[in-house]
Amino acid sequence: MDIVHKYQMEIAGRPLIIEIGQVAKQANGAALVRYGDTVVLVTATASKAPREGIDFFPLTVDYEEKQYAVGKIPGGFIKREGRATELATLSARQLDRPIRPLFPKGFKNDIHVVATIMSVEKDCPADVTATIGASMALGVSDIPFAGPIGAVIVGMVNGELIINPTLEQSESSDMHVVVAGTKEAIMMVEGHANQVPEETMLEAIFFAHEEIKKIVAFQEPIIAELGQTKIEVPEVEIDAEMAAAVREYALPLLEEAVKNPDKKSREDHMDTANDEIIAHFLEIYPEEEKNIKTLVDKLLKEVVRKMILEQGDRVDGRKLDEIRQVSCEVGILPRPHGSGLFTRGQTQVLSVTTLGAASEEQILDGLGNADRKRYIHHYNFPPYSTGEVKPMRGPGRREIGHGALAERALLAVLPSAEDFPYTIRVVSEVLESNGSSSMGSVCGSTLSLMHAGVPIKAPVAGIAMGLVKSEDGFAILSDIQGIEDALGDMDFKLAGTEKGVTAVQMDIKITGVNKDIVKTALKQAHEGRMFIMGKMMAAIDKPNSELSPYAPRLIKMQIHPDKIREVIGPGGKTIHKIVDETGCKIDIEDDGSLFIMAVDEQAAQKARSLVESIVAEVEVGKTYMGTVKRIMDFGAFVEIIPGVLGTQGKEGLVHISQLAEERVNKVRDVVDIGDQILVKVTEIDRQGRVNLSRKAVLKNTVKS
Repeated sequence: MDIVHKYQMEIAGRPLIIEIGQVAKQANGAALVRYGDTVVLVTATASKAPREGIDFFPLTVDYEEKQYAVGKIPGGFIKREGRATELATLSARQLDRPIRPLFPKGFKNDIHVVATIMSVEKDCPADVTATIGASMALGVSDIPFAGPIGAVIVGMVNGELIINPTLEQSESSDMHVVVAGTKEAIMMVEGHANQVPEETMLEAIFFAHEEIKKIVAFQEPIIAELGQTKIEVPEVEIDAEMAAAVREYALPLLEEAVKNPDKKSREDHMDTANDEIIAHFLEIYPEEEKNIKTLVDKLLKEVVRKMILEQGDRVDGRKLDEIRQVSCEVGILPRPHGSGLFTRGQTQVLSVTTLGAASEEQILDGLGNADRKRYIHHYNFPPYSTGEVKPMRGPGRREIGHGALAERALLAVLPSAEDFPYTIRVVSEVLESNGSSSMGSVCGSTLSLMHAGVPIKAPVAGIAMGLVKSEDGFAILSDIQGIEDALGDMDFKLAGTEKGVTAVQMDIKITGVNKDIVKTALKQAHEGRMFIMGKMMAAIDKPNSELSPYAPRLIKMQIHPDKIREVIGPGGKTIHKIVDETGCKIDIEDDGSLFIMAVDEQAAQKARSLVESIVAEVEVGKTYMGTVKRIMDFGAFVEIIPGVLGTQGKEGLVHISQLAEERVNKVRDVVDIGDQILVKVTEIDRQGRVNLSRKAVLKNTVKS
């Protein structure tokens, strides 16, 4: 019988239970983690041998959402989970980032971490539960891993910071920031906020770190008790004489090649220098090509980092806090509803806004709390943006992640559905990329939304910060480009308004960053963001007051819920007739909210008039111009609200005594079928019958 080891602690007043030894025993490591009623199985598996001939660490992280976790059967024909949802993809990226830097350099075994979400309680987040589970699965396995790590969510309600807020608290929270780290330092930050000041964001990150330290301390004795002997990672020994020779020959070539503000020209010079160095030493050491390339790569990293740390200079000649040249333009596309072109150095993004009906909201079929969203941001990164040739497929994890980051950055400033009842889609097309196209898409989206006439509360700009850290100190870089991202230690993306932060994402390549680094990065990011904001405001300083002539006009009406069936008609017959006759799009919600959308204003007004006729109610005391429809001995039935599109009109009875001031012997002596007469509603009886009077109108006419 299997021995099950159980361990328990509390996070934010809810029990966290880790179970080791009962399930998934053929994986190198596995942990079943229960947080409240949220249950996540995380496994870590390694290949038996390293993969040869690769220059990257082959880590794969999958986050598997199971619909049974929330008592659902998947929609569609197949009835099983298919491609990962956007939330699952984002959660996989979020899980990948804090663990990736903690594997040893030179470790090339394939690693597969799988988090399977088996049960979800909305108050107990599955994503941070999965991160703790990954730390445990790797910790007790034989896979070398410099953990453990912990993760929590920070919210803020009424100015008070909260760890792992409940669903109710999240709905009124001014931030949702996921923080992961070791006991020594922060490893990853991801989230969004409602224009929160940088000082508050810094406080939130390290408020989270205090809880993370407790989670790490909880794991350490478990790993000490159950952990396996780790796989040894052999050190690659390179001949010292060859290393010295390569250094002497290559260093001046690399120093000269790397100093160039133009990415393509710099890469060409670096390729030429690289080829020359390798060719030179292959003649001397024909069996050492791999080690020669390794030495050259290390030297390049050393050259770039030394320039930054010792000279305060960057490869393109900028100072550490200097932003590349920024230009902004709006309205370059005539037919879309809004467009903004943002260029910063050799990064260029075209963002395009489309406005649609409320019914065009995106429906979400995942395990998240939201079931739909009205603001959608998509990010595309074609190969030509980096001068590459490769097949174009659907969006990958990177595209989904960057799109979601830019989407979160704008959420805090969007108008409410009541004030601006449109579904909004922004697509950011990356036309050139040399560093932080995601933050470029934030800036481009702000330009595009304002050009489209979306009344955002404040403009949002974004910037990416870098880090080069040594034993003696560190340097923060504003507006990093590609080579600084690749050879640096951090990519810290920050978006926000003049008032505060709206989105944050931090990835690092080292084993953590401390408070001084984060504080400096936040301060420098604010300064850079304000510089970029100024350039954006020079192009467009407020949302356009008018929508594009090609954007749909939207009329919102409120009808009584009991009238919905009348507007729709039997089998949708009536509403289809309105749509066919006017060309408008009409959406009706259960509470009686009715939306009419059309590019043609006259068509929208016509549709509104038809709806108003259908739902119109007869009012006592009101005078109508009616049409005589039927004549009986005792009076005439008059239609006072005409039927439209085949719907039945509303009529009432003018009794013979109410046809004229004098006595009337026969109804036809006064009116005939088809006559139009003014009548006043005098009564609606208990059976809903409408009584009309022509006499009352005649009296009023005489008096006047």
